Amino acid sequence: MPTDFTGKWRSLSLLMVAEVAGMSLWFMSAAILPDLTREFAISEFRQAALSSAVQIGFVAGALASALLGLADRIDPRRFFAFCAILAALFNASLLVVEPGGNLSILARFVTGALLAGVYPVGMKIAVGWGKEDRGLLVGTLVGALTLGSAAPHFLALLGGTDWRWSLSVASIASAAGGALCLFAGLGPFHAKAPRMKLKAILTAWTNRKIRFAYAGYLGHMWELYAMWAWIGVALTISFSSQMSSDAALSLSRLIAFLTIAAGGIASVFAGLVADRVGKSNIAILAMVISGSAAIASALTFGGPAWLTIICVLVWGAAILPDSAQFSALVADYAPPDQAGSLMSFQTALGFALTFFTVQLTPVAADWLGWPTVFALMAIGPALGIAGMLRLKKME
Repeated sequence: MPTDFTGKWRSLSLLMVAEVAGMSLWFMSAAILPDLTREFAISEFRQAALSSAVQIGFVAGALASALLGLADRIDPRRFFAFCAILAALFNASLLVVEPGGNLSILARFVTGALLAGVYPVGMKIAVGWGKEDRGLLVGTLVGALTLGSAAPHFLALLGGTDWRWSLSVASIASAAGGALCLFAGLGPFHAKAPRMKLKAILTAWTNRKIRFAYAGYLGHMWELYAMWAWIGVALTISFSSQMSSDAALSLSRLIAFLTIAAGGIASVFAGLVADRVGKSNIAILAMVISGSAAIASALTFGGPAWLTIICVLVWGAAILPDSAQFSALVADYAPPDQAGSLMSFQTALGFALTFFTVQLTPVAADWLGWPTVFALMAIGPALGIAGMLRLKKME
């Protein structure tokens, strides 16, 4: 099937920018948490809830989208735009409600639910533009998602103690990104389902290749969002043993941004290679490195800042490239008119797991210490590798 090369990359470029803008809402509460707690009395449970509410909201939104087949039944560009713009409004509501209060946690939940119309729907648009280079397409999309996820830390760094400025900029960016997505095109491999098909979800169980791709993805998600959500907080504690608290906070925000962004850059390069050497091979390699880096970060925690920074940057670069390949594998093995639903269901399962890991991570760190928590995160990649090795036997 012929593809308009210029139209393809013009549309994908618009999609990537829209993805970065939309996903800038995800870790906003975690990025501005030090400033919020300086101004408001927020319990540790509610601090964690501001982040985990996004995770569980995303699960609810992704499940609804998957069961109703929304990404496969309606124009994904309009779905994306609607969700990104509405999410921006709910994110901005934190300017007028009490941070850490019930309404702010509810707003974060709804924001997460709406982001289920941004991330997996963006993948649906991306995979419609190719088959042979699908690893690159999804890798680039996940790279954009990652830069968006890293953006709150950068905005918090630029905004200093003015958390309202950071929050406002992210909300405006998300709304603009939603509007921008309307100008992207749909590729020649885009498929639309004529009606809701609940059996699409059953494919996740009856198709063994998709099942093992899901298993690898769950192992990957065990560590990913727990690390992303709390790496800034953990690094502040680690750096505080070497420098003043203000310097530690500024440095931790910068390194948290670079750590998450490194995964986005690595995802693009991994996608280029994955289409030639195999998506499952890239996923396995990424998990081997990320699990090892998690343990190395645990061993260097509280030591020389430069050494911890190196380990965490390697961890950040390796923790993400496998994510794109799990999604690309699902798209490869799924019927074209079920790809959007199956990728949405995949993310719903993964983010259901992250609700518990994000919520429990600071509690476990308070009980066991951050080095032990970092080491425990390596369990996920180990289990993910086992799933991928089972899949490789079937390829």
